[in-house]
Amino acid sequence: MRTKNSISIKSDDELKILREGGIILSSIIKELKGSLTPNITTHEVDQIAENLISNRNVKPAFKGYRGFPGCVCASVNEEVVHGIPSGRMLLEGDILSIDIGIIHKEFYMDSAITVGIGKIKPEFERLLAITQESLYKGIDQACVNNQVSDISHAIQTLVEAHEYSIVRDFVGHGIGRNLHEDPEIPNFGPPHTGPVLKEGMVLAIEPMVNLGTWKTKILKDGWTVATEDGKFSAHFEHTIAITKNGPEILTKQ
Repeated sequence: MRTKNSISIKSDDELKILREGGIILSSIIKELKGSLTPNITTHEVDQIAENLISNRNVKPAFKGYRGFPGCVCASVNEEVVHGIPSGRMLLEGDILSIDIGIIHKEFYMDSAITVGIGKIKPEFERLLAITQESLYKGIDQACVNNQVSDISHAIQTLVEAHEYSIVRDFVGHGIGRNLHEDPEIPNFGPPHTGPVLKEGMVLAIEPMVNLGTWKTKILKDGWTVATEDGKFSAHFEHTIAITKNGPEILTKQ
């Protein structure tokens, strides 16, 4: 079923599959997070993720998507999103954003975390904490009869209150039988605009927060997005369902 805005409304049976997928993806992320130590390469992280996905009899959502070569997006320090796994070694004090998706029974799930490698500077710990907090502030607004931009505005307000900037070139999205569905969910903007949220919508909400400017650039590999000024960036994402009782986090760890 779709709304007038072509936004998919999931049935109870579809939501059951999505809940199953969320539990699987959360378990993968939890195990993957435990492997993140200094001196591991992002390619090795990707291999671990691929094994974890395979062991749970689900498929990687990103590998081969528009030609992307990895199972995860592994973005280090000033890299915002879409980092290609490589021989780059993670060092003590780095931060790593991992964006990972799976396909379970033809439905996509999507989630992201940013993790400190070993001991990181307090300013980066704070960046991670505020970015994650902004995600939950956005999720709090994912209620029946609110509008998409209520999510956006809540994220932006929290982030800018702490003097960080919110990335504007990349946004959250609906999700279901496709990785990216309507509606787009910006992480900035005024409240009370955009599509009205309905029970049964499933959304991937994903603030990307920078220490410096919100502006980004795409690197020579054609995928990796980095901050324009080289300052660090963090990224957190959950897939959530809108229910009559409020938002349900499907990828909760």
